[in-house]
This record gives sequence, C-alpha cells and structure tokens, in this order.
Amino acid sequence: MQMNEQALIQRVVKRGDQHAYSQLVRQYQSQVRQSLRQWCKGDHALADDLAQETFIKAYRALQSFRGDSKFSTWLYRIAYNVMVSYFRKHKPMADESAIESEQQHLSQDMQAVDAKRDIQAAMAQLSEDQQRSIHLCLERGFSHQEAADIMNIPLGTVKTNVLRGKQRLQSLLSSWQGEVSNA
Repeated sequence: MQMNEQALIQRVVKRGDQHAYSQLVRQYQSQVRQSLRQWCKGDHALADDLAQETFIKAYRALQSFRGDSKFSTWLYRIAYNVMVSYFRKHKPMADESAIESEQQHLSQDMQAVDAKRDIQAAMAQLSEDQQRSIHLCLERGFSHQEAADIMNIPLGTVKTNVLRGKQRLQSLLSSWQGEVSNA
C-alpha cells in the first residue's frame, strides 16, 4: 500500500476526514467504474449506481480495513460483492431469441468488425467467472491471489479460470492470426 493511501485511510478513520476519503475515491473511481461496466455488460447507469454503492460501503467499513491486502484489493472485493448481490436480487430473464439474433448477427458481420468488438464478443462467450478472472488479472493487473481474494474463491480456481479463458479466447480468435499475418 502506498504511504499516501495509508495516511489518507488513517485520516478518514481517526478524524472522519471526508476530503481524505474523496482523494481515495478519485484515485480508484474510474477503474472501479470501468470494471463494473464490464461486469454489467456495458450498462453504464447500473455500473455507476453500483460504483456509488461500493464507495459508500467502503467508507462505512474503512475502519475494518486492516491492511492485510492492498487497499485496491479490499475495494474491488467490495465492488465485486455489490455487483454479485445486485445480480442475485435481479436475475435477468434470458431472452433466447435475442441471444440467437445476436449470435447470428456476430457471425454475419465478423469480417466487418474491428479487433476490439471481436475480443468483446469472444469474452461474452466465456463463463462469467472466466470473464471476471481475466478482467481482474489481465486487464486490471491484479495478481491471481488478489483476484482470488476479491472474488472470494480459491487461488487454483482463479488460475484455472484464467488459463481456460485464455485458451477459449485463443480458439475463438484464431481467425485473427491469419488476417494479421496476411495484412
């Protein structure tokens, strides 16, 4: 943990310094919101609501932060729990025709879409645990152990999720190898 973070946390816990907490929020707000947006399948309004709830919960629980892990790991754990709790309460109904239509649309337009859309489409075909593990480890730079702590799952499960997710992505995106080498 950075000394600056530690000092800010102490100011919040010991003095109730809201300015110090706002500095912590500014430091992590964009990253947490981006992660929640990905976990919420691009629903910006929902992700922003969940991010706000995350920072409120973190503020209320800051005195319980012991420093056993990095502050960012602790904060992402809260964000992850907020997101999981929301989706448990609001299980979406699967619209099979929309899913089929989307898959058909993706296969028809595969030649026309750019690499980013292809990667997002491939990621959508992974299990949610694989998506979340890959997001935390490969996109956010958390270690496997930190991701395991955030998601509250065993370290081996995170490693398996990342490995299998990467293998599946490689398979799904194998057509890009030919296009890249021909370019």
